[in-house]
Amino acid sequence: MTILFDAGEVITAMVTPFTKNGDVDYDMASKLASYLLDNGTDSIIVAGTTGESPTLTNEEEVELLSTVKNAVRNRCKVILSAGSNSTKEAIKYAKMAEKEGADAILSVVPYYNKPSQEGIKAHFGAVAESVKLPVILYNIPSRTGVEIKPETVKYLAEKYENIVAIKQSYPDLDKISEMKDICPENFEIYSGDDSLTLPMLSLGAKGVVSVASHIYGEEIKSMIEDFKSGRVQSALNMHMILYPMFKALFMAPNPVPVKAALSKMGIIMDYVRLPLVILNYEQKAELFAIMDSITIE
Repeated sequence: MTILFDAGEVITAMVTPFTKNGDVDYDMASKLASYLLDNGTDSIIVAGTTGESPTLTNEEEVELLSTVKNAVRNRCKVILSAGSNSTKEAIKYAKMAEKEGADAILSVVPYYNKPSQEGIKAHFGAVAESVKLPVILYNIPSRTGVEIKPETVKYLAEKYENIVAIKQSYPDLDKISEMKDICPENFEIYSGDDSLTLPMLSLGAKGVVSVASHIYGEEIKSMIEDFKSGRVQSALNMHMILYPMFKALFMAPNPVPVKAALSKMGIIMDYVRLPLVILNYEQKAELFAIMDSITIE
């Protein structure tokens, strides 16, 4: 039986602010976490792909986790992205997350080495058995090169009570129907793509692990609440208003566009770490034009 773990409906995969010289800006990270919590976010993921995890050190990830937890002061769940394509490393990161006080971990399907479904079962089983923390699976075949199939999700959710949810970044909605049909009732599904949130809600998803919530957290929250309250047309209207930005935020590798948008809003600077680079002039003009065209009454 899957344990109950309520991360809410809008989980923001938080960006990692940097200074001009490339250091993590912990003061700005604290302010950003508070801003998100005051603007529609229910839970925060620290050091995920949106947080540029491939270029963060373990020490920086631990400090970010501590910084965000101190900023939100138990008002929301703080989830640490703690996956790896090495099972031994994934276990090490999971134990580190537990030791440092994370409320849960996000663990990605092993990338690049493309394990079989049996390998994926063994990998996540070993991670789940290594900690008592809730584990959220992360399925993103476009980055990992392999998907976790619904029957594998079912196996893991039934066998390990602390495997509680999945972030599904895969535009095959039939997979959502299959998971809802065969997985435990309290196993939660989250859209991993803002543009798929509303369609996935119609198939029983709990909410979204969002990038756009950095900018439109309250609006995304209201869209989800409207849909679940039966105000489907209102939810659809909001989806259509935000849809151009949902797509524009991926005009360049994530999180480059959302950092540019946050910079335009005066919240953080748009610095990123190599191999990512900031938007060029033409890209910024396009992104900002789309932002300026969105009117929410």
